[in-house]
Amino acid sequence: MITKKFMSENIKTIFYALIIAIFIRSIFIQPFYIPSSSMEPNLLVGDRLFVTKYTYGYSKHSFPFSPPIFNGRFLFSTPNRGDVVVFKTPSDNRTDYIKRLIGLPGDTIQFIDGDVYLNNNQILKTIVKKKMKNFCGDNELSVTTFLEKLPNGKKYKASYSNQITFLNSVKFEVPEEHYFFLGDNRDCSKDSRFISEVGYVHKNNLVGKAQFLFFSSDKKKGSIFKFWNWNKIIRFDRFFKKII
Repeated sequence: MITKKFMSENIKTIFYALIIAIFIRSIFIQPFYIPSSSMEPNLLVGDRLFVTKYTYGYSKHSFPFSPPIFNGRFLFSTPNRGDVVVFKTPSDNRTDYIKRLIGLPGDTIQFIDGDVYLNNNQILKTIVKKKMKNFCGDNELSVTTFLEKLPNGKKYKASYSNQITFLNSVKFEVPEEHYFFLGDNRDCSKDSRFISEVGYVHKNNLVGKAQFLFFSSDKKKGSIFKFWNWNKIIRFDRFFKKII
């Protein structure tokens, strides 16, 4: 027979487990799922990754549902150019985006003939592969992938469409306490170039730094519940891969 004491002890156990889980998720580390192809070729749809919450300090967005328990950010540590960052979009302060940090407060960023200029200097890039396929939603893009190098020495891959690419822009001037982000899949990314949708991201909207993958599956090839097809569905080679 199930006694009241038994029920009470189980409810307490579940409650304490939830409190511990929320504490770990808010203070230390949180899992995220990649739902779009905006960070290809580095992050793929179906990647699961861990984000460290403590890297840039804490704001209300560090906690589930962004409760207005305090203003500002405490224990703040400045992000580095090239970091892959999860943040809340300024347009609704609710949606999680993941992009690469390109511009710091006071920087200028501009696209000129398809090249990215940071503080009037072109970001160095060398060709990795000319004929590659990146996804953009359900469609495929023919892209050229480059290895870009930021002034701080950070290197990463970025892809540009071989058909129609984002060629020229106004000069973006990053305000104080804000940051400018780009997707690595440059012609399939809503990012800081699109002011009304993303724009400049305030430091209080930073959620954390993406650190490494822990699981990855290709939903286009089937459900992970079809264990007999795991060799095709699960990307075992991406497990525990560091995000750069």
